[in-house]
Amino acid sequence: MTADEKAQAKTEQAKGKIKKIAGAAVGNESMETEGHAEESKGDLRQAKEKAKDAFKK
Repeated sequence: MTADEKAQAKTEQAKGKIKKIAGAAVGNESMETEGHAEESKGDLRQAKEKAKDAFKK
């Protein structure tokens, strides 16, 4: 996993988690859903990079 891709995945996960928590705290379902989607996007990016690393070995 390249450092840039890893950092981007972690950033997306963190931003998504913050949005999800903030949306739940203020009762904004749209923000909460958007946060969940962004967090999932980061998870998928991380899984993709791990799969690429597995095939390189």
